[in-house]
Amino acid sequence: MPLKDILVHLDGTERAGVRLGLAADLARRHEAHLTALHVVDVELPAMFAGEAGGTAAFVDLMEDMRRDATAEASKVEAMFRDRMRLDGIAGEWRSVEGVTRQQVALHARHADLVVVGQEGAGPGEPTVPEVVEHALFASGRPVLVVPWAGRFETVGRRVLVGWNASREAARAVNDALPLLAQAEAVTVLAVNPRRGTGAHGEEPGADIALHLARHGVEVEVQRTAGSGIGDGDMILNAAADLSADLLVVGAYGHSRLREVVLGGVTRTLLRRMTVPVLMSH
Repeated sequence: MPLKDILVHLDGTERAGVRLGLAADLARRHEAHLTALHVVDVELPAMFAGEAGGTAAFVDLMEDMRRDATAEASKVEAMFRDRMRLDGIAGEWRSVEGVTRQQVALHARHADLVVVGQEGAGPGEPTVPEVVEHALFASGRPVLVVPWAGRFETVGRRVLVGWNASREAARAVNDALPLLAQAEAVTVLAVNPRRGTGAHGEEPGADIALHLARHGVEVEVQRTAGSGIGDGDMILNAAADLSADLLVVGAYGHSRLREVVLGGVTRTLLRRMTVPVLMSH
């Protein structure tokens, strides 16, 4: 399925401009419609709201928060509309009120791809692991996570696919096909592959490479093994060696007491990514 409907989550942080630039480039190359989602999130801790919910001070606080969020939204909207005009692409602006993680997942269900930011790790950077996790496990859509540091004007020219022959990896490769079809180079990497029936097969990576070739995607297969470094770090090292500008991997996690618990490789990539990562669950 081609990319024809892309959603990008924008907020008032500096990194919103990076996400917008990357999403706009994708929309231009794929002739896709680009929707910008801004969430006015005035959620307060339940304990605080319960204690002060009926007081005038609480009402004033909520109004101040909404006023600030609305002013922020106006600035972000202007940035978005300027970008649409400069790039000559079709798009729409949406500003909604609610819990950010829930709104992003909800609106993502009506898009082919959602672009969000990595959890911040620097001064002034947002901490949004819940947004990423909710998008991954509640939207049913592929998620393109943009690192909190670095500039990424284009994505998908040189792609590294982390392949372990799992259902999640197969889903990610299928969701990434529109990007893989336009890539200049695609490498399938099998880390510590298990051979035989029910695993990678006798030639790890060969079957998925053949499948992609039938879609017109030329693929190089690499295999690597090692016990002194985690699989996630091996994937990141390979991405650096190949000068990849996109990783494609399956996202792993399960629900425990209504919380998403991420798998080891997924957690490593979300914490240490240096290039955009397309994940699917």
